[in-house]
Amino acid sequence: MPNQSPSQSPNQPNAVLLIHCPDQRGLVAQIAQFIFQYNGNIIHSDHHTDQQSGLFLMRLEWETSGFQIGRDEFAAAFLPLARKMNLQWEIHYRDQPDRVALFVSKQSHCLYDLLWRSAEGELPCEVALVISNHPDLGPAVEKFGIPFHVFPITADTKLAQEKAEIELLRQHRIDLVVLARYMQVLSPQMVEAFPNHIINIHHSFLPAFVGAKPYHQAFERGVKLIGATSHYATAELDQGPIIEQDVARSSHRDTVEDMVRKGRDLERVVLARAVRLHLERRVIPYGRKTVIFD
Repeated sequence: MPNQSPSQSPNQPNAVLLIHCPDQRGLVAQIAQFIFQYNGNIIHSDHHTDQQSGLFLMRLEWETSGFQIGRDEFAAAFLPLARKMNLQWEIHYRDQPDRVALFVSKQSHCLYDLLWRSAEGELPCEVALVISNHPDLGPAVEKFGIPFHVFPITADTKLAQEKAEIELLRQHRIDLVVLARYMQVLSPQMVEAFPNHIINIHHSFLPAFVGAKPYHQAFERGVKLIGATSHYATAELDQGPIIEQDVARSSHRDTVEDMVRKGRDLERVVLARAVRLHLERRVIPYGRKTVIFD
């Protein structure tokens, strides 16, 4: 049995284990038994089986106070069970908040909301920097004491600028990229650099309106629902696994300005929810879908 880590104390943070693998008998029992045998106290456990794909997905959280496997020892201790059950897994500790980069253009509503929530401790992360293709929001970001970097992008410079952005993100050890109304389509090189670690937000009207001025288009059609969708970015535009969605009612009394306001409110809330779910390790993407453990 591995020795207890000398750094353990009653105030140690919880550990979160995310697992997906082919469904099979005894999974929950054997994983729980592994935590129990090393004196771990499970405080949250949830799992789901996708019947169509035969895939098992699980989120397990336990107290590390008294847990007899140190952080550096966990992988070696867990490996025999992982191999036996063909588990794909990752472990996270609550005292290691993600370092986040926000990407913005000229719209400020999602940016302000995320900066405020982070500053107030509502989001368990550190916003390490903000990147934009325009200088407009620099003064707003600087009020929070966060570095602001501008990478102007044209069709001719896009790939080179994205390469420079990726280098900057790696220098700052960024874990998560959030597109807070960043009005640029990411190239495959950017998406591949942070797979399932880039979160986007966009409107999602029913019916959907693409192109310029979606709220004006929706007003002309008299829509009764305004929506917003947050998802992981993939090389296929706006087709990534969905994390969070919501809708608000609209009526014939609403002006274009009313619809824009309602849409921005939804975008703020839906994006913040999606970011929080990711930061708390409650999301497991698989294929084109996600499982959300609430």
